[in-house]
Amino acid sequence: MMERRSHHENPMSILGATSGNRYPDRPRVAVGAIVFKGERILLVQRGKPPAEGYWAIPGGSVEIGESLQQAAQREILEETGVSIHAREPVFTFDIIEKDADGSVRFHYVVVDVMADYMEGTLRPAGDAADARWVSSGELSRMKVSPATLDLLKERFHFGI
Repeated sequence: MMERRSHHENPMSILGATSGNRYPDRPRVAVGAIVFKGERILLVQRGKPPAEGYWAIPGGSVEIGESLQQAAQREILEETGVSIHAREPVFTFDIIEKDADGSVRFHYVVVDVMADYMEGTLRPAGDAADARWVSSGELSRMKVSPATLDLLKERFHFGI
């Protein structure tokens, strides 16, 4: 069952936005992939502002003509070098960031999908400064985005 929640704290916690996505005329659709390999989850460290330095679920914008699953598979391969099989959506939330004048600076509707690890060796690329398979115990020692932490704890009891 897909959950929907609005999350405004550290709003760009999972996306590396580009200047073309700032001050949009409509919300942008993005996808994240929740990928477990054994007892570890795939996380990337954002390499560009906003949210530079935060660890988060990998993903990015959905391109025209792509399904959520196709976008997730492309984005994860581009950011991490890992091939996945993307499955059903499990979590949806909004990212809305306003500037000091109250204008919407960023607006994303993010759909996280479950995904199966297929193959590949981790190598960060694109917006990812680093990529790791992270154990539950490691989360407390990492600078993890609040949205990612909430999702992993609430939905998967990971990091508790």
